[in-house]
Amino acid sequence: MKKTLILMASLMMVSSLVLSGCGSSDDKSGKDGSASGEKKTKIRIMGYNKEETRKSYLEYLKKKLPNVDIEFQFIDLKSYENILRTQLAAGEGPDIFETSGSGAVYANADYVEDLTNASFTSKYNDTGLIRYQGKVYTIPLQSWFEGIWYNKDIFTKQGLTPPKTWDEWMTIHDKLRQAGIKPQAMGAKSWEPMMKQSMGMLLNEFYAKPENKDFDTAFSDGTKKVSGNWNELVTKWTETIQKGNITKDMLGIDYDQAQDEFATGKAAMWESGPWAAEALKQKNPNLNMGMFPIPGLTEGTGWLIGGPGSALSINKQSKNKDAAMQVLEVTSTPEAQQALIKDNFGSSFLKGVDVQLPAEYQDSAAAFKEGHVYAPWINWPFGAIAEDYGKALQEVLTGGRTVEEALKVLDDKADQQRKTLTGK
Repeated sequence: MKKTLILMASLMMVSSLVLSGCGSSDDKSGKDGSASGEKKTKIRIMGYNKEETRKSYLEYLKKKLPNVDIEFQFIDLKSYENILRTQLAAGEGPDIFETSGSGAVYANADYVEDLTNASFTSKYNDTGLIRYQGKVYTIPLQSWFEGIWYNKDIFTKQGLTPPKTWDEWMTIHDKLRQAGIKPQAMGAKSWEPMMKQSMGMLLNEFYAKPENKDFDTAFSDGTKKVSGNWNELVTKWTETIQKGNITKDMLGIDYDQAQDEFATGKAAMWESGPWAAEALKQKNPNLNMGMFPIPGLTEGTGWLIGGPGSALSINKQSKNKDAAMQVLEVTSTPEAQQALIKDNFGSSFLKGVDVQLPAEYQDSAAAFKEGHVYAPWINWPFGAIAEDYGKALQEVLTGGRTVEEALKVLDDKADQQRKTLTGK
């Protein structure tokens, strides 16, 4: 099968790694699950997040599923994909495993169970259900997210409040600049920040529309392109470049430098996520900060950039599918989601889960409540093509490319990667 051969060509692990990670997943002998000697079904979960970040969650699973013996196997991310793919290609591997994105590579090779019609799948917000060719192969764990950090003291002194519309946000930049304050720090030496901010405009004004709900699926299968669909909105986003909010000199600034500018009060805003909070506080213990979502053209709650920090899939070759489905069913409960968040902070994509947000994120509470956390590129089974788009936007900043040319870069790269993945 050509798709399988493509996957196998990427495997570079030596046999010793295979042998070290390929414990049998069909051991049902287990051990006594009760005083009456009921046998436990053994389930192996493989993940690239360390066990301490799953401690409360694993304890909850064991409590709710006393007849399932759960073994958690941590594999460092540097080796994870190669070890997992090698095991799956050998017809073995864990019963449940952690993936990022849609698990498209595994779905394409027919390694994962189709969860589209599973009873628990409908319990999640659509923004967390990442699809490949219209089907769901993963359930999301807690999300990663990022928005716009802002200095509350600077905003208060200047009589400013978090914006509810794009025009308000542009006006805030103007007022800060007039007051002699750098509005926004950006480490545009990386391709990510501009790419993500342009996506913020698209989330508000394109992806939020019902008719575009399945756009990423269509883009992935080649029936739709970003050119002709995104042009007007990405052009509108470049207004922030024209106004001097994002400048060419930022192309020489990296993430740490931008973080330092914000932490020390040299800039009033900076885009990042919760992972930066501790470092910001270490640089400036007195920093009074909050985070607001990227606003759209019309007043609303705005959107945060983000998605599942990781997701769980079931090995299609597992001999313990019933027990594996029980694990995912329990995972899809508010209690299990809270247990996940307890050891690894994020939001939840499960409907009805009330996450107790720290004070810094209260300005984003409405966006979380509405499930306005999404990153389109995680639905694309094309690897790092978002990077190509981000780099093209860097050239838009320098004047080296037009918006139309940047979007064509994304379309062309998707076509190229689609052929590599599917052979079509």
